[in-house]
Amino acid sequence: MDLSVVVPIYNEEENIPILHGRVTDALTAAKLDYELILVDDGSSDNSYPALKLLAAKDARVKVVRFRRNFGQTAAMAAGFDLASGRVVVPMDGDLQNDPLDIPLLLARIDDGYDVVSGWRKERKDTFINRRLPSILANSCISRLTGVHLHDYGCTLKAYRREVLEDVNLYGEMHRFVPALASQVGARVTEMPVRHHERLHGQSKYGISRTMKVILDLMTVKFLLSYSTKPIQLFGRWGIYTLCAGMLSGAATVYMKLFEQMSMNRNPLLILTAFLLFMGVQFIVLGLLAELSARTYYEAQGKPIYNIKEKLNFG
Repeated sequence: MDLSVVVPIYNEEENIPILHGRVTDALTAAKLDYELILVDDGSSDNSYPALKLLAAKDARVKVVRFRRNFGQTAAMAAGFDLASGRVVVPMDGDLQNDPLDIPLLLARIDDGYDVVSGWRKERKDTFINRRLPSILANSCISRLTGVHLHDYGCTLKAYRREVLEDVNLYGEMHRFVPALASQVGARVTEMPVRHHERLHGQSKYGISRTMKVILDLMTVKFLLSYSTKPIQLFGRWGIYTLCAGMLSGAATVYMKLFEQMSMNRNPLLILTAFLLFMGVQFIVLGLLAELSARTYYEAQGKPIYNIKEKLNFG
C-alpha cells in the first residue's frame, strides 16, 4: 500500500463527512493506493456513529475507538502502530489541513527524504494566543534539538513507516517526531502547505498547552543528547559542583588560618557542605540514570492507549 493517512478525531462530528470527501477526492485523483485510519479519541458527541457509518460504506476507512480520551499523541501513536502504508501521513480532523497537499508531501519523500514536515506559512489562526506562542516555541525547539523547522506544531507531515518504528510517543511528543527521527539518521525537510480556517466545532488547542510542550521539550533534549549516556550530564554537573565545593572549602580554611575568621561563623562552610553533598547527589543520580537507561532500551515497550473497537482491520 502506498499510503496510510492517520487522523485523530475528538468531537468532530460535523467535520467527519467533509474530511472523508476531501481525502477521497484528493487521493483518488492522485491514483494512490491508500487507507484512511480515523482514531476516535474518546469523543463525547456523535463522532463515532459518523465514523462507523463511513467504515460501513468505504473499505479504505479504518476506525479505531478509544475507551476514553487519551490525547492527540496517543491517538497518533495508535494510528502509526496500525498503519500498513509505506508512507504515513498524519493530519488534523478539523479541516484546517488540506488533503491536496498530501501528494506533494509524497513527492518530497520520493526525492529521498524520510520525513517531510508541513509548514503553515500562511496560518489562519489568531496571532496573540496561537501564532505568537508557536513562533517562539518553534524557534526554541529548533535551537535545542538542532533540527530547524518553521512549524513543529503542524500535524500534516509525511513519514516513511520504518522511521516511525523506532519512535515511541508519550505526553505531547507527536510534534517532536522529526527531531526524534533525526536521532536515528532520518533525512528531514519541510515544505509550505495550505491552511484553512476552522468551519465547525471548537479548537482543542490553546496557550495552556505551552507548559506541556516546554516539559516535553526538556525530555526530547535529554533523549537526543543523553539518553544512552546520562552519566555524561549528571556526572559533569556533579564534578563541577564538587570542584566548587572544594574551592569553597579551601577558601574557608584560608580565612581560618590567615585571616583569623572562625569557621563556624563563616557562611562559606555551609556552602561547602551543601556543594559537596549536591555533587555526590548528582553523580549518584547519573549512575541510577545509567541503570534506568539500560532497562529502558532492553525492556519491551508498552502501549499508551487502550483500544475498545477496531473496524475493517481484518
